Amino acid sequence: MNTKKPAKVAETVTKKTPVAAKPLGKPQSAPKLVKTSPAAVQAVKKISPAPAVKKASSAPAVAVKAAAEAVKAEKVVKVKVAKKPKVVRDSFTMPQSEYLKIAEIKELCLKAGLQVKKSEVLRAGVIALCAMNEAQLTRTMSALDKIKTGRPNKH
Repeated sequence: MNTKKPAKVAETVTKKTPVAAKPLGKPQSAPKLVKTSPAAVQAVKKISPAPAVKKASSAPAVAVKAAAEAVKAEKVVKVKVAKKPKVVRDSFTMPQSEYLKIAEIKELCLKAGLQVKKSEVLRAGVIALCAMNEAQLTRTMSALDKIKTGRPNKH
């Protein structure tokens, strides 16, 4: 038995030359379709001359007009939507007598045919204070009783 041949075969099998890996390229993506505005189409028409159209066949001219109408139909109109104002949540302390006045104002509004919320009554009060002149505002604010801020004690 000849044991040298299998050893040589094993050596030749293990001594393969390494093959360099081919770098993968970026996959090509499909071209993006962009909507064009009529103004952009008009600008392109001014820059590039229109192809000559034979007078004998009116089909290409009709096709061009139809394409122009389609572009006008695709015109995107941007409508500015009014943003809702940011709402702030807050807590405050007030005497019970003044808190009951909010309920009285709500009842007066119901008699007048308006259904309002407490927050709407308070917001209307702020607007009324802003409408006062400096002397009226000073008089109204000085008439308020000073109260301790914070949460009242639980009984």
